[in-house]
Amino acid sequence: MMLRIAQCWDDGDVTDIRVAELLRKYNAKASFNLCPGMLFPDRRNWRGSFEDFARCKLAANELAETYQGFQLASHTMTHVNAGEVPDARFLQEALDARHYLEDLCGRACRGFAWPCGKYTPETVRLLKTAGFAYGRTTQNTAQVIPCPEPMTLHSSCHFRNPAFRQILQAAGPDGVFYFWGHSYEMKDDPARWQEFEDHLKFIADLPNAIWVDVIDLVTGDKVL
Repeated sequence: MMLRIAQCWDDGDVTDIRVAELLRKYNAKASFNLCPGMLFPDRRNWRGSFEDFARCKLAANELAETYQGFQLASHTMTHVNAGEVPDARFLQEALDARHYLEDLCGRACRGFAWPCGKYTPETVRLLKTAGFAYGRTTQNTAQVIPCPEPMTLHSSCHFRNPAFRQILQAAGPDGVFYFWGHSYEMKDDPARWQEFEDHLKFIADLPNAIWVDVIDLVTGDKVL
């Protein structure tokens, strides 16, 4: 039996380029949750800051090259929160982002990540009815699957959790370890980037670990 490892990254910042390069170096799979409505067609744009680091969005014409070989998932068009806008608008934003990404990569993009981790019973129902396979929350769980409601799929931890390795090892030889984050959280800090690469190398050296896409966690375990 194998330990299945999954990861996903939110928002589509320029720092995703560096994450993608590291993932390819270690043959790691990942899903990137994007908000296409926040991207300019052919130039990057600055969108706020994190700590002392200015965040910058990719240009839309960079997406295909940046994410080649990885899964893409909807994060709504403009990062709207469930319960804070009309449900009809929220559903449309989720679907518009999905269709944009499907046109971009030429394959189904049935994954979803709830902006800010916020969801309601009605938005869960709407997205499920619309054919989304899962919706990642920002909550943690010791047992990722089986997941009784894949539209509220919890992860094992955030990628910068100080107990990252301990949580990974606690998943056991036949378990699942699923982490998520934002690439901009590593800023331009060499120590943070090295820590992340060390995690990837640690996983690569585990004899029983395999990378899987997030959608494989739900479809592979027949919980839809």
